[in-house]
Amino acid sequence: MDETVAEYIRRTVLKIPRDEIKAMLQKWGFLSEAQLQTLNFHQIKDNISQEVVQLCEENSADIKQAAVLDIIYNHIYQNKRMWSVYQMKKTGGELEYFDITDFKKKFKRRLRSALQNVTITFKEYEDNAIWIRVAWGTPYKKPNQYKPSYVVYHSQTPYVFISSSVLKSTLPLLCQALIVASNYHDIREMELRSHSLNSLKDIVFKRYSQNFQTCTPKPLEGGNVEPENADIRIVEENRSEKERIHRLNQEVFGSGPQPKLEFAQYRLETMFKSDPKMDVLDKKEPFRCLIKFSSPHLLESLKSLAPAGMADAPLSPLLTCIPHKARNYFKIREKKGLYPESFVSP
Repeated sequence: MDETVAEYIRRTVLKIPRDEIKAMLQKWGFLSEAQLQTLNFHQIKDNISQEVVQLCEENSADIKQAAVLDIIYNHIYQNKRMWSVYQMKKTGGELEYFDITDFKKKFKRRLRSALQNVTITFKEYEDNAIWIRVAWGTPYKKPNQYKPSYVVYHSQTPYVFISSSVLKSTLPLLCQALIVASNYHDIREMELRSHSLNSLKDIVFKRYSQNFQTCTPKPLEGGNVEPENADIRIVEENRSEKERIHRLNQEVFGSGPQPKLEFAQYRLETMFKSDPKMDVLDKKEPFRCLIKFSSPHLLESLKSLAPAGMADAPLSPLLTCIPHKARNYFKIREKKGLYPESFVSP
């Protein structure tokens, strides 16, 4: 077994939590059950990794097997990566029969026609998801297995989820191979990114809750205990306001859990507006500013603002439209024709 393969397998095993190593090796399926029984999973991870490498050497493992183990690891710990959503388009609207063998063949052929030194590995999962791992080399260097790209493609859909390599020059090659292999004609980034791959799928496949409130909501439980001497008019006004906020929140966010996004970014390119008599600016130029909202669970945080009294209800559509527009990167520009002699949105 090649030394670089041995080292890559060793490092991959070291990334796995110790109590999950056995289960992940079983999913890998490269080592027999009898070989797994010889491993002591209660020792330090460095010793476990060395023993795994020895067994792999007995089985003559190559980089293909090592790459499959890496895909399994990243499938389980997919939230450790940043994922971007891409949408493909074709001229005809009809669905074609999807042949996984043909897809793999076309993908490899297209990529290797542009760059010979690449390692391409596929793994299929039960939800019609095809995971693709591409390690990139150069015309003079072997593929760097530590900086691969990962692609998740659901057959019969136009959506692709990509976690790119740090080598940005490889992205156009990857996109070109995808549209050729899947018989599409164009691909574009959707300005939608997150660490949560499943939440991105929920958004583009419309799988998150959109149950809008159509009936009069019941009074909210809890938090309605008022002092005995409270003015009944104030009590009724508070109750009505809480019910209004609850209803508006349900209309905007639905009743179920929200997809998990960690941020939303707004790039402002709008005109600075002031009284012409004040003559604040000599030239009419766009006011550029970047605003970023961050949270471990941004949409749930936004949903909780109005009930907590931290924002008025309803929230701005710029915040609530994120899952419906399937994007968390926005550019806010002036409307066309507002300032014909200055900045105009393209």
